[in-house]
Amino acid sequence: MSRVTLVEVGMRDGLQNEKENLSVDQRIEFAERLVKAGLRRIEGGAFVSPQKVPQMADSKLVIQKLRAGQESGTISGKVTFSALVPNMHGYKEARESDVKEIAVFGAVSETFSQKNINCTVAESFERFREVIAAARKDRIRVRGYVSTVFGCPYEGKIKASKALKVLEKYFELGVYELSIGDTIGVATPLQVRELLAPLKKMKLIDRVAMHFHDTR
Repeated sequence: MSRVTLVEVGMRDGLQNEKENLSVDQRIEFAERLVKAGLRRIEGGAFVSPQKVPQMADSKLVIQKLRAGQESGTISGKVTFSALVPNMHGYKEARESDVKEIAVFGAVSETFSQKNINCTVAESFERFREVIAAARKDRIRVRGYVSTVFGCPYEGKIKASKALKVLEKYFELGVYELSIGDTIGVATPLQVRELLAPLKKMKLIDRVAMHFHDTR
């Protein structure tokens, strides 16, 4: 039987695009409502610079409170709360929060990578390598995000062959699941099939998630 698993990213991807910053208590309430709605995989925050992304300030405290809620039984222990971790500085904070799953975030497009996370695609992999190695040692699961897989706002259409090389690298580094992102909402069904076909042949399709934007 076919099954769809939803990974809710509103607490991170959603809130970081809002002008108004929510307090820790408001974000906890947001999480509780998501849990009551039936969601079981929720990204609770991001361990990034609060100067650059003020909406994600105090993510450590948010995760700690959510974990405490699970331990006390006020929040379902069946829910996985994860957090975005861009580098080792962020990983140290994530480790202190007792988070059980983290995510690394990169891009296929060189221009988008440099403008978004201030490094080349190759440099991003070096950051991920260190974070993933530390997480595996600490028995923390690592999920990967890849943006601009089908199109980039600066470089235009992305070839499937170029994207595949980047996707394969994430799997080689050890992510247990990889979210493939249609960042600007330009992918067509044909493009998606073209990209997923070789992943099926490599028996990686069960470790793939898809992130689309309804721009049409």
